[in-house]
Formats: sequence, structure tokens, C-alpha cells
Amino acid sequence: MQSILEYLKQSGEKLDTEIAAATGLSLASVRTGVNDLREKGAIMVCRSIRYQDGKEIDGILCRISGYIPQAAPGRKPKA
Repeated sequence: MQSILEYLKQSGEKLDTEIAAATGLSLASVRTGVNDLREKGAIMVCRSIRYQDGKEIDGILCRISGYIPQAAPGRKPKA
């Protein structure tokens, strides 16, 4: 589970399939780890349906709870 948290901290919001590919874990173990982390409140998840080449891809979109990445460098408009 620690590898999942570290990957999400580095890369931001990702699908479970992307996490599995990047960490080298199986998709089943990533989904189990994601569910455990969600129950602890460490990450937020939502179901995501995407279409690639007309084929439906059903996945879990994950991100760190309460984690706001730093703003990109450069000038920002003042609101």
C-alpha cells in the first residue's frame, strides 16, 4: 500500500490500471490496496468509465485525500 501512496503523491490522480503498470503490482492487488486505503481515509476514489478506440474501459480513479500539489511555476492571474 505504501508504494501506491508514494506513486499517487508523485503523479497525482491516476487510474488503477496506471498504478498497477507503474508500480509493477497486479491489478487485483492494486484494487485491494486501494480499497484498504480508501477505508482508512488516505485516498479518495471514484468509478471512471473511459472509451478508447470505441471500447469501454471501467476503472477506479484514485487520488490522495486532502493533498494539494504545488502550483506550477510562473505568473498567475490575480482574482
